[in-house]
Amino acid sequence: MPTGPRIVLDNVLYHIMARGNQKQKIFVKEVDFNEYLKRIKHYKRKYKFRLYGFCLMPNHVHLVGEIEYKEDLAKFMQGISRSYTSYFNKVYAKVGHLWQGRFNSRVIVRDQYAVDCMNYVELNPVRAKIVKMPSEYRWSSYGERVLGLNEDLLDTMVL
Repeated sequence: MPTGPRIVLDNVLYHIMARGNQKQKIFVKEVDFNEYLKRIKHYKRKYKFRLYGFCLMPNHVHLVGEIEYKEDLAKFMQGISRSYTSYFNKVYAKVGHLWQGRFNSRVIVRDQYAVDCMNYVELNPVRAKIVKMPSEYRWSSYGERVLGLNEDLLDTMVL
């Protein structure tokens, strides 16, 4: 059954999620997380995506941000997904799909809910019992956003 049209609006925040096909791991080694982050950096510049929060889990990703031109949201995610899939398939001698369908996106209101959403995203590793504290998980925005570590990946959000 085909999916319906995606709701894409101007001047809104998005909570974007993408999951590994059949919930498989999309990050096997540390280098894989770094490769995905490199792709985020590249495509956020290319499509003027402002990233406010993220969490890379072993089998899925969460991004919180906004894009300058609503038409570029799909291009932004396709660029990351396709280039990372090529990398993953080459490194692990795989073929075919890495992602479970197209990415999912939800519009977020620019208020306290946006902050709550970023907290939800960054607490994923704690809920999954990978770590006890979000500060222990290296592959989320928590270190840069809350602890002030300079990772040079996040943009400053204006509520």
